[in-house]
Amino acid sequence: MAKYSTGSSAGGGGTNCELCGAESNRLELASVAGAELEVCPDCAPHDDSRKSGPDRGKRSSQDDEPGLDDEQRRKKKAAQNVAKANPVWDGDSEHWEAEGTNYDDDPLPYLVSEYGDVVVEARQEAGLQREELAEELGIREQEVLAVEQGRATQAGIGGGLIEALEDRLDVTLAE
Repeated sequence: MAKYSTGSSAGGGGTNCELCGAESNRLELASVAGAELEVCPDCAPHDDSRKSGPDRGKRSSQDDEPGLDDEQRRKKKAAQNVAKANPVWDGDSEHWEAEGTNYDDDPLPYLVSEYGDVVVEARQEAGLQREELAEELGIREQEVLAVEQGRATQAGIGGGLIEALEDRLDVTLAE
C-alpha cells in the first residue's frame, strides 16, 4: 500500500520512501505521476522517466495489488492524490518525542496487520476527512495520519486513541 509523503519537507534528506513509506538509506529521485519523489529501490521502477514507448503510463498487471477491486483501487488512488496535494506530515516528530504517551497509563495494544489501511477505508466510508475525524476525537490531525500510515508506535499513539478510532469507525484495530 502506498503511503503518504514521509520524506523531508525541505527538499531532500529524508529516510523514508515518499511512495510506500518504507525506510531506506538508498533513496533516489523519481518522477511519479508528475511529482518528484524520493523513492526506495522497490518503488524506483515506478519512475515515469524510466518508461518509454506506447505503454508509458499504463498500468501493468504487476502493479495490481491482489485482493483489490477496481473501486478499491480508485479510492486508494484518490486518497493518495489528496494526500500529495495536502500533506499533513511535515517530517517533524518532535511533539511526539517531547509529549509522548505514557504507556503505563495508556498502553498501545497489539495492532492487526494493515491497521492503517483499515482506518483509511473506514474513515472514507464514513465520509470523513482526516481533519474532521481528528476534530471529532479531540486529537491532532497528525495523530490520525500516523495511525493511517502505520506509524502508531513511532508516533507514540496510545491505546486510548486506538479504542476511540475503533468505536467511532466501527472497526477492529487491536488483536
